[in-house]
Amino acid sequence: MIKLGVNVDHVATLRQARGERYPDPVAWSLEAEKAGADSITVHLREDRRHIQERDVIALLALSQTRINLEIAASPDGVAWALAHPPSDCCLVPEKREELTTEGGLDVQHHGQKIREVIQALTQGGIRVSLFIDPVEQQIHAAKACGAKVVELHTGRYAQAQDREHQAKELSQLKQAAKVADGLGLIVHAGHGLHYHNVEEVAAIGPIVELNIGHAIISRAVFTGLTEAVVTMKQLMRAAAVR
Repeated sequence: MIKLGVNVDHVATLRQARGERYPDPVAWSLEAEKAGADSITVHLREDRRHIQERDVIALLALSQTRINLEIAASPDGVAWALAHPPSDCCLVPEKREELTTEGGLDVQHHGQKIREVIQALTQGGIRVSLFIDPVEQQIHAAKACGAKVVELHTGRYAQAQDREHQAKELSQLKQAAKVADGLGLIVHAGHGLHYHNVEEVAAIGPIVELNIGHAIISRAVFTGLTEAVVTMKQLMRAAAVR
């Protein structure tokens, strides 16, 4: 059964906009778990623009599912993760000026550094995934670095302006997932997925987990979080068994 990881970063974004103590991303995470989320994803950015260290520490103590901590492959990020180890850690590229993660890691050109980070985190008992573009060279580089999991960046598919472009990007995702699965990698995917485009990605056989945040949090404003999580998971699972 395909799994749903819920990213709660944007709950923290709303909190930080006013510097209040609410809404609490930890409370939202626990509610998302009750609604059926299989994991919770949080991105501890270097500038701490949304998720704070205290949020992650509280989640590690209270969560009943897996915590997937997204961090940059930096010494500070790695040291923090090793001091407060989650079950999963996803290495992502990070630029301070970007609104959201704009692309995948360039594992092909930074392989030695990423290999060292993977080794350190793995020795700390953390399963490591790499957030990469759906490109064969990056997938082979991820395997060579010792990654067990890759998360395919679905941003170009999600942002496609017409059906022809979307079909092209979907085909690339399918091929990338097939290559990764053939190499023995666990395949996740995410970025920009929402209620109107998730089904085609969920139907890609090798993909076993989708990480979705902004769309779920946005829908929850109107419907409540439980309905938002339940509906997304229903769409994914119906598509995955076709």
